Amino acid sequence: MKVPDKFLYVKNRSFDECIAECTNNCSCIAYAYANMGTKVINGDETRCLLWMGDLIDTEKLSAEGENLYIRVNRLRDKKWSVHVLKIVLPVVSSLLIIICVCLLWICNCGGKRRNKKIWKNLMSGTSSTLAELHDGNLKYPFISFRGIELATNNFSNSNMLGHGGFGNVYRGILGDEEEIAVKRLSKGSGQGVLEFRNEVILIAKLQHQNLVRLLGFCIHGDEKLLVYEYLANKSLDAFIFNATRKSMLGWPIRFEIIKGVARGLLYLHQDSRLKIIHRDLKASNILLDAEMSPKISDFGMAKIFGGNQQQGNTNRVVGTYGYMSPEYALEGVFSVKSDVYSFGVLLLEIVSGSKISSMHLKANFPNIIAYAWSLWMDGSTKDFVDSSIVGSCSLSETLRCIHIGLLCVQNSPNARPLISSIVSFLDNGDISLPHPKQPIYYAQKNHETDGAGQDTVSYANNMSITVLEGR
Repeated sequence: MKVPDKFLYVKNRSFDECIAECTNNCSCIAYAYANMGTKVINGDETRCLLWMGDLIDTEKLSAEGENLYIRVNRLRDKKWSVHVLKIVLPVVSSLLIIICVCLLWICNCGGKRRNKKIWKNLMSGTSSTLAELHDGNLKYPFISFRGIELATNNFSNSNMLGHGGFGNVYRGILGDEEEIAVKRLSKGSGQGVLEFRNEVILIAKLQHQNLVRLLGFCIHGDEKLLVYEYLANKSLDAFIFNATRKSMLGWPIRFEIIKGVARGLLYLHQDSRLKIIHRDLKASNILLDAEMSPKISDFGMAKIFGGNQQQGNTNRVVGTYGYMSPEYALEGVFSVKSDVYSFGVLLLEIVSGSKISSMHLKANFPNIIAYAWSLWMDGSTKDFVDSSIVGSCSLSETLRCIHIGLLCVQNSPNARPLISSIVSFLDNGDISLPHPKQPIYYAQKNHETDGAGQDTVSYANNMSITVLEGR
């Protein structure tokens, strides 16, 4: 036969072991096996292929085909199930309508805590169709836990790409040599059931070259996994905050990264079918492909705006301190201008090569916003540019980016430009820029005299966050 498409490739198996892989898996309906002899693929002389779903694009060949072993009882079961479904479906449909009415009543009357518990029961009760619970038109692939285990070599430490508060990320090879990145959410992760559901649904609806591509998901017991395209250069922070690697990002690459992130935000805020507020834009959530093109990732905290909605409010302030806009950190108010603020911080980090909160280590400023504003007022903005690129960069472009960054981190959301204007500012150096206003994070210097008669400098920063969930 010409074997079907969409197979699962299991490495290093004998013929008997290949049979066992299929017979021990309730979802397996067919398998094929071949000994490649001298034709070795990635060190494997054998080829064991398994099929878990429909056998697509299969035909009988007169020559050069392969032996395809089919579990015939599975096919008979399908024929039998057609007759059963004619009886069962009307009954099940009626029950589902009743259940939906009950759930709607509970959602309206039960409060946030009860609603969250219902979602958790729905999510953990089945591993089949997260998408079907929320959007009947959403057709996102469910990938089996066993398939992900095989792809990541059983979540081997040697395959780990990184880790954080949400869990670990692993590199894997799925099916026919497709490289993937698997986010395995830990049980104690701050990114829980709602964020997991949010990310799957949102990324499934969003398609842009500067957004990371989600390939599938898996729910298996307490396990929640997201499968992304693999990006060879990992995240932006691994370069710009690394003393030995930041020199690999010359100014032309950094400038393209800045413009790519801006275009990705423009799509989220304006050009997509949904208006999306990311709410956690930062260097570690900007991934880089083999050509150093940026892709915005991690939509677990994102919010959808509908109709003419301009802003939202929440009592659950989540995100990363330093990237949060003042109105969001203090009052829980978020809008597209919240993302603009985060973009401004990110832009200043890329130009300076320093983290938002690291400036006190070398310049005695509380953060890079205060440092950038001080240099701007003194007319010494050139000193803000990363020393590893200052000798080879375009000063007109770097100084313009600092100017744009300061416009983005202004205290008032109304004073900050829209992302559409920012894209125009970056693409057209002839457009004049307004003068930025002093940002709230700027530290005022208060000179005092100590007992020895020496001047001391203190910094006033009255910002505080009372509700913050770390990630």
